[in-house]
Amino acid sequence: KRLAVLGTQWLVDSDVYPNALGARGVACVRPTEEEKQRVHAIIMNELVPGIFKPSSTEQICQIIARMRAEGCNAVILGCTELPLVLSDENSPLPTLDSTRLLARAAIERAIEE
Repeated sequence: KRLAVLGTQWLVDSDVYPNALGARGVACVRPTEEEKQRVHAIIMNELVPGIFKPSSTEQICQIIARMRAEGCNAVILGCTELPLVLSDENSPLPTLDSTRLLARAAIERAIEE
């Protein structure tokens, strides 16, 4: 019913997830401006170059925990790098890995045709 979305600032600022989820009656919850900037910096300055700091993963988990307290049921990992450090095992919310979900959907569609 309520999904948190994390990713780069460009993605989180876009209407991609709010429009797609809203059309299905699901609320899209975005991080605060400060949280959005922090996640963006971690993605671009650490994860993209292959730097994995436990302290940064913990910061993202704290953001997810705050969003869980706001009533989110799961978190969309809307960036290919986030699943490098986040999963159902360490996230305060169940994770939806957008890359894997899109790949599965593409395979299912290809099989149907």
